[in-house]
Parts: sequence; structure tokens; C-alpha cells
Amino acid sequence: MDKKEIWRAIKYVLFSVSAGVIEIALFTLLNELTDWPYWACYLLALIASVLWNFTLNREFTFKSAGNVPRAMGLVALFYCVFTPLTTMLGNFLAEGLGWNEYLVTGINMALNLVTEYLYDTFVVFRGSIDTNKRAQKEK
Repeated sequence: MDKKEIWRAIKYVLFSVSAGVIEIALFTLLNELTDWPYWACYLLALIASVLWNFTLNREFTFKSAGNVPRAMGLVALFYCVFTPLTTMLGNFLAEGLGWNEYLVTGINMALNLVTEYLYDTFVVFRGSIDTNKRAQKEK
């Protein structure tokens, strides 16, 4: 792995941390201030963090000038699989086994970080990495 890809991974993690802050803050508000079940709090918080993360990583991490609707569609496909699996897993762990909701959400966030980075790199932005104006200025 060259320095450019290491830096790309670091940026991805940093932006994902910011998305994680949004996710956990919204999850906490919903979990503490409503009587909604785990899955509802998790789902709304996840959607907010995904939108934030996609926007920042597309522009600054992957520097993609690729088709935005296509990229968003591919990310939506990822979440069509990821969201139900982690929602059911989280609900099972939190509601079924009584695990702490914040621990469960943290586990789901870690799974999201790793799997989405790989998916974004090899599927969503494949062929369009470093093609936006920002990337062109840096060359």
C-alpha cells in the first residue's frame, strides 16, 4: 500500500468518525428522549450518518467526479443489505440478549467502517477515484 492510499484510508476513518459522532449523538437523543425501540433509533441515526459520510468521502477522500446518482445508488444497495442485517443483529443483541444499546451500536459502527470502506473503494468509486477538480489541482 503506497502513501497515497494510506492517507486515503486515514481520511476515510476521520470522516467516518465525524459521521459516527452524528450517529451516536442522534441515537442517544432518540434512545433517551423517546420510547422507540432500538431498531428505530438506530435506523434514523444510521441514515443521517450515511448521508454525511457519503458527501464528505466522495469529495475529499475518493475525490470522485463520477456520476453522483450512480454512486448514491450503489451506496443505497450496500445499505439495502447492511441495514437490515445490522438492525436485526442489533435488535437481537440489545432487545433479545439485553446487551447495552451503546455497545451494540458501536459494534455496528465498526462493521460499517470496515465494510463500507472496502465497498466504496472497490465498487462505488472504482474507476473514478481522483477525478474531481480537487484531485486535478493536486497533480
